[in-house]
Amino acid sequence: MGTDDLSGLRRLYETMKRLRAPGGCPWDREQTLQTLKPCLLEETYELLEAMEGDNLALHIEELGDVLLQVVFQCAIREEEGHFTLDDVAATLVDKLVRRHPHVFGDAQVSTSGQVLRNWEAIKQTEKDKPPDRSAIDGVPATLPALLKAQRVQSKASRMGFDWQDSSGAIGKIDEELGELKQAIASGTSEQVADEMGDLLFSIVNTCRFLKVDAESALEGTTRKFSRRFREVERRVREQGRSLKDCTLAELDTIWDEVKRGEPTG
Repeated sequence: MGTDDLSGLRRLYETMKRLRAPGGCPWDREQTLQTLKPCLLEETYELLEAMEGDNLALHIEELGDVLLQVVFQCAIREEEGHFTLDDVAATLVDKLVRRHPHVFGDAQVSTSGQVLRNWEAIKQTEKDKPPDRSAIDGVPATLPALLKAQRVQSKASRMGFDWQDSSGAIGKIDEELGELKQAIASGTSEQVADEMGDLLFSIVNTCRFLKVDAESALEGTTRKFSRRFREVERRVREQGRSLKDCTLAELDTIWDEVKRGEPTG
């Protein structure tokens, strides 16, 4: 059977093994799981950026780059005699079937919340999980702090540890803001940092409760700020000045003009 007769995924895997084989690519042959870590991280962020736009060709390309990282690691592990790409796929299929008894079994659910609670309950009973495993143990320690907070809160919620409605989460923001103000007025720098962390955690929790992705919301606001700031810089340069030459009141006036000039909705 020639390469043209293979599926795209199998062709990809065979291509990677050829690159890693003697006489293949020197760079590919030198890579290890450790050297691939920054590559995976960079490709993941590039994919996230592609997902924000409508360029389908770019989306396909960036998905392929992330898939390459998966295939690369599988090829290395196969060389070591541990597992193959098929093993990874089979393990994933088994997990999906096991954790979706409402689709592949007799369980009954009516909401996505019930699905997530069942998912966590099934995870706790799987044979490779220690009996004292916490519901939040699966959150990677290396996640960015904002995303990590969101994932920890989400997992705790699936176990029933959550507010009854959004008013409780919003009220917690008010409470933490008050404690932060007290710390700023009379506390130490460590207390201020601690209370600021509590406030941020509460804001993330409220985002989750309102079904707003905190990471995406902050990213969107940061992009908006950057766009407006660059326009302020441009207008100031047109006046033959720099930002340092302007008063804060002047910059605020230009900022408001930029905001008013943007489309609404």
